[in-house]
Amino acid sequence: MKILIAEDDEVSRRILQLTLTAWGHEVITTRDGAEAWAILAREDAPSLAILDWMMPGMDGLEVCRRVRQKQTAVPTYLILLTAKGGKTDIVQGLNAGANDYVIKPFDRDELRARVQVGANVVELQQSLAERVLELEAALMQVKQLQGILPICSYCKNVRNDQNYWQQVESYVSEHTEAKFSHSICPNCYEAVVKPQLEQRRSESAVAALIRPSDGER
Repeated sequence: MKILIAEDDEVSRRILQLTLTAWGHEVITTRDGAEAWAILAREDAPSLAILDWMMPGMDGLEVCRRVRQKQTAVPTYLILLTAKGGKTDIVQGLNAGANDYVIKPFDRDELRARVQVGANVVELQQSLAERVLELEAALMQVKQLQGILPICSYCKNVRNDQNYWQQVESYVSEHTEAKFSHSICPNCYEAVVKPQLEQRRSESAVAALIRPSDGER
């Protein structure tokens, strides 16, 4: 798993890097909160991050808050690394958006267990996100018209599931999200509309010819 480390102390940062790498993880190291946030804000951000609470400039709490404001299908799992072990401090860190915390100086076994929990959560979230995408695709597929529709050769009405005949546009609107905007195609204009207009013009001209003048009334 790709893991980001944000730790301003060079010795602690190096120990964390070597430890996580030995456990088979791909590690990205940063020296402060601003650098960590720049990486976590990207689309390809690491799935898990270990953030030191006390860092110059942007601290770990602020990084947690910014990450939680970012809308992603799978949120980054955040572990706060802190020397503050008081209940109030821990609550403050969790309220800022951290998923877990590790007290400095950290115990290797505890760190490994907490990282593994984070990896399991991320894996579960990724699986759920993929499942949601599959369900959305399946729902879109269900909304699509499939199969053979009986259609009248003359009026072009189709037979629905209740064996009633209805207009094509009505049937499609009920079974899909398609909307219709009525218009007239060129062929129908020449074959239907234009003759009707010409007929009306002829009828109007004839009516004008046979209409009695004012002197004949």
